[in-house]
Amino acid sequence: MINIYKTITMSNLIEMRHLRYFHTLSRELHYGKAAKKLFISQPALTKQIQMLESYAGVKLINRNHKRVQLTDAGIYLQEKCERWIRELDESIMHIQRMEQGLNGTLKIGFLGSAMHNILPERIKKLHQHFPGIGISLEEMSNQTQIDQLLNQNLDLGFIRKSLVPPSIQIKAVYTETFSLVLPSNHPISKDNFQHMGQLSGEKFILFDRDYSEEYYDTVIQIISDNGFLPEINHKSIHATTIFRLVENEIGISIVPTSLASGYQLKIQFIPLENIPQRTTLYLAWNKDGNNPALQSYFRIEKSFNDSITLFNE
Repeated sequence: MINIYKTITMSNLIEMRHLRYFHTLSRELHYGKAAKKLFISQPALTKQIQMLESYAGVKLINRNHKRVQLTDAGIYLQEKCERWIRELDESIMHIQRMEQGLNGTLKIGFLGSAMHNILPERIKKLHQHFPGIGISLEEMSNQTQIDQLLNQNLDLGFIRKSLVPPSIQIKAVYTETFSLVLPSNHPISKDNFQHMGQLSGEKFILFDRDYSEEYYDTVIQIISDNGFLPEINHKSIHATTIFRLVENEIGISIVPTSLASGYQLKIQFIPLENIPQRTTLYLAWNKDGNNPALQSYFRIEKSFNDSITLFNE
């Protein structure tokens, strides 16, 4: 029957230095050479190996005046030490890289429009410069991103919302115009479009206000500035859904201009460049966020936007 108390005591007595000393000796099979590599005296190495054998209760080394040999137990322990020491060294290196922001995982939330021309190029550059950092992406609404940032379940967010809680830091990363989205066969086109008033009486398909209330209110303002309130036929949180509905002549829409590419649909985009309204995409993060990989990301962000703040203000 195994003496559990003795096993626990033995594992407590054997330290990593004993295993490193044995590992070096098992490779050199020469006390003098092994001691030199370990920067200790030969008698000190002999004493440490004897302590290891005493703690383990087995003979690991056979030594005579001519040679040093491993016992069967020594050969087995040598193989185990190879793996243990390698894994430990790799683990230490990994946590050091984590502390430096060179490893780890960034959890990023985003609005769908950010995936068109903002987020992909940043992810690509992050992979190029910091290949050890993994990225977890999830599309979610503005408010969900804010809530997740507050709970520190999210490291970064890409939002269209300028009013945020005090603990959330934001920086503008992209400001753009809006574009009108019409079926390709609509009588209004780039050639004859003059103002939104021409579309009075049309049914509109918009992004849901719960998805991005600040953006939604701005779109309503764009329309109401032209003397009418829109009849909203459908709402969605997905650009593809909106565009499909427009293509099938269910209604028309207004979206960020960055969404006006990448779709092979029977729709047309008319940039609304002569209106004052613009929509801004913000990078958001929690000031108290302690993920070291954030600083690596901020170095990447700085290459896109020199005004980005690298540290909490």
